[in-house]
Amino acid sequence: MSVAKVAALAYYPVKGLSGVPVEHAEVGPTGLRHDRNFMLVEPDGTFLSQRSLPAMASLRAEILSDGDALRLSGPGVPDLEIQVRYDGKRRDVSLFGKWFGQGVVQDPAADSWFTERLGKPAALVRVTPEHERPGWGVHLGQTGFGDAHALMITSLSSLDGLNQRILERGGDAIPMNRFRPNVVVAGWPEPHTEDKVLRMSAGSVEIGYSARSIRCAVPTVDQATGEKRGPEPTRTLATYRRQPDYGGGVSFGMKAAVLAEGTLHVGDEILVHEWIPAGADPARTER
Repeated sequence: MSVAKVAALAYYPVKGLSGVPVEHAEVGPTGLRHDRNFMLVEPDGTFLSQRSLPAMASLRAEILSDGDALRLSGPGVPDLEIQVRYDGKRRDVSLFGKWFGQGVVQDPAADSWFTERLGKPAALVRVTPEHERPGWGVHLGQTGFGDAHALMITSLSSLDGLNQRILERGGDAIPMNRFRPNVVVAGWPEPHTEDKVLRMSAGSVEIGYSARSIRCAVPTVDQATGEKRGPEPTRTLATYRRQPDYGGGVSFGMKAAVLAEGTLHVGDEILVHEWIPAGADPARTER
């Protein structure tokens, strides 16, 4: 029997921007360290996303000086390095019209940099020191500026199964980064095994299932160029991963909460301690 292991780890310093692959990561209540601690907002505080601005995918934020500085870069443009402001001036921000809070205003130079790159007003904010935002689902947990959960977990077998179907339909295989996972699992022979895990551990971290991940339009964006490449994978996922109990969207991956903090390494063995009963999805009753 194959052993499941952590195949890849990544965090996303600024919500919606390029991910940063790592070999190991500290994991706290809100996920991988530095994950989605920053986000871009419109003048009214509404968050900006690849859903409407796919070019965000081509921009990168790099954590420097153990989190005290941020380097911004993009194709064909000068880099910008700013000092991180952990507290100070604040502004009202919101996510999906459901969560309303505050963000710490960062360097105006970063706002100008992003505004020029994206072609619309954009301001960079960071979570406040007292930031608290519960997730939803079976295991609630906490999240920073992520959509609603601490971790996004996918598996190589799920991607292999999807790509086989895409190729059979005459399309081109897609890379895993289209789904912007934090943790990628290798060694599960059956696609979408992550749907069935209620509680598991890897390294010193314990993880609990919150809900299936219902995908928006972001997986149709090329994460290297920031260009729309649709209709895949949404078109093919719709043929076998439609979720009526989740508003009819398509799913890929599992959203999870951190039940015990610790450190994750690529190569860590994954142990499943509790499975969801066959045919059940306990998150359905939590929506």
